[in-house]
Amino acid sequence: MDRYLADSEYIDWRDNRVLGMAEFLAARSSTPLELARDCFEWVRDQIKHSLDFKLDPVTAKASEVLAHGTGFCYAKSHLLAALLRANGIPCGLCYQRLSLSGTGAPYCLHGLNAVLLDGFGWYRVDPRGNRPDIDAQFRPPVEKLAFTLKDSRERDLPEIWPEPLPCVVEALARNSSYVALLGDLPDVELVNSPSSQTRERGK
Repeated sequence: MDRYLADSEYIDWRDNRVLGMAEFLAARSSTPLELARDCFEWVRDQIKHSLDFKLDPVTAKASEVLAHGTGFCYAKSHLLAALLRANGIPCGLCYQRLSLSGTGAPYCLHGLNAVLLDGFGWYRVDPRGNRPDIDAQFRPPVEKLAFTLKDSRERDLPEIWPEPLPCVVEALARNSSYVALLGDLPDVELVNSPSSQTRERGK
């Protein structure tokens, strides 16, 4: 479980700014469950999704996301993981493979989180940010994510990763604007059949 609490290059929760925000959120929460919800809602609502708000720069590290107040879904998931880990709550990274248009190619990865909650186990949350057509919530044990799968080539990828996927951080690193990243979003090849939708958690 230590790897889901670790400080790292992209989930850099020992950064003073990240620690300060983690302490601020902890001070107004009375239970670990309430703290997990407050961290999720703060990142969801206070950090602007770069594409929705047409904002640069492209951020990757949790500390960068906090400093600039913006990030794509991947970066926002790094910040949420950092805030939770700073408070001793295990958190990992999850991905969905989604159609950009809703049906058919091109596809890309979408980043979200899984948090380990007492009494519930691993529970997925999506801090990408709401808008009129998106309503992600924290309501364990029920998942209320930003996106549901509609296309046969879309996937809920089963793993809970302690660190971001290399293809994700490489895409964030090589693009300096939200427009450039929009044309270079990371994706993965599917190795199982389209009908295989079983999720196995905690890998």
